[in-house]
Amino acid sequence: MTLKKAVGQLHLWLGLASGLVVFVVSLTGAIYVFQDEIRDATEPWRWAAAPAAGAPLPPARLQAAVVARHPGAQPSWTAYYGPGRAATVAFADRAGAQYLAALNPYTGQVLHEQNLRRDFFTIVEAIHTSLLLPPPVGGWAVGVAIAIFLVLLGTGLVLWWPKRRHERLQRLRVKWGAPWRRRNYDLHQVVGFYVAAGAFVVALTGLFISFGAWQQAASTLANAGRHYPLEEIPPRPAPLAAAGAPSQPLLDAVYRQVRQRSPTADMVLIGPVAGPREPVYCLAYQRALHYYHRDEFYFHPVSGRLLRALPHAGKSAGKKLGDLNYDLHTGQLLGLGGKIVALLVSLICASLPVTGTLLWWGRRHKARPRPAARGAAVPVPAR
Repeated sequence: MTLKKAVGQLHLWLGLASGLVVFVVSLTGAIYVFQDEIRDATEPWRWAAAPAAGAPLPPARLQAAVVARHPGAQPSWTAYYGPGRAATVAFADRAGAQYLAALNPYTGQVLHEQNLRRDFFTIVEAIHTSLLLPPPVGGWAVGVAIAIFLVLLGTGLVLWWPKRRHERLQRLRVKWGAPWRRRNYDLHQVVGFYVAAGAFVVALTGLFISFGAWQQAASTLANAGRHYPLEEIPPRPAPLAAAGAPSQPLLDAVYRQVRQRSPTADMVLIGPVAGPREPVYCLAYQRALHYYHRDEFYFHPVSGRLLRALPHAGKSAGKKLGDLNYDLHTGQLLGLGGKIVALLVSLICASLPVTGTLLWWGRRHKARPRPAARGAAVPVPAR
């Protein structure tokens, strides 16, 4: 068996093994790319007119408005998305159902409540990341399929590469007038070649989301092997000595400090108080719904004192690379054009398992000439 035939066999069986997962993950990824734009156009509760003067209400007030409607509810994350947008409070009711409440950040009025188990894009995201399986199992399955897909991109390029230079032009065009098997072969091969670079970026960043160890390895590589413990390890319980509570609600004290330290941030996320020995984690993003440029903060869960600040400007190259991963994965790093590219790449990646399976099936079931009937004259080739 030649090397190229061995590569072909590897490409075939890895593709058949991972094809269904790659198809589902790619298709749901394509649906999810424009979820913010679709939500903005179809969910009016995501908007709230900003008054001429006045600041948003602090998080304790917003959470109190939610608890007033759902006694016994457990609020978690509170998020502000900038002028003109509603704030949100994530919470669990007494039965454990997860909700996301949208509120007017200036009046505290609850505009809408979403049951996340029934929200379309939340379900799409769950399929995309874990196939609706338990996250440890589903996330592992998706991660392995993505890793296989990266290998398929490499073996596919080896199979695409022609032996003769003059044949390269033929490998860059689809023969639309050919029989369907030839068209399918060209679609799998030619389209796969054109999308390879974009598919590699989308798949690699998706692999980083599935396997945090890979992301950490990439960050270490970007840092030339240096480690930054303050970026990698949250404050430990040791510094969280007993302290007096602040004069105002804890989350309000935390929110005030985040606003003071990141005054130009559009989007601010205030984390929950998980316990007396766990720091309160908060993030401030420069642009709403963009996740790269962000400042991170850890606060004392009793006193609200700042324990650690990680401003974007002071982060290492590896940490910035990790912060960039989501925006790179979805294409929104490059704005609308980047999202369109991510959409097209995802759709084409979803088509590759289909055309590849049809290619394999067609080769296994080639049309064979029927044997001549008994007594029929057998044609003799002319000399």
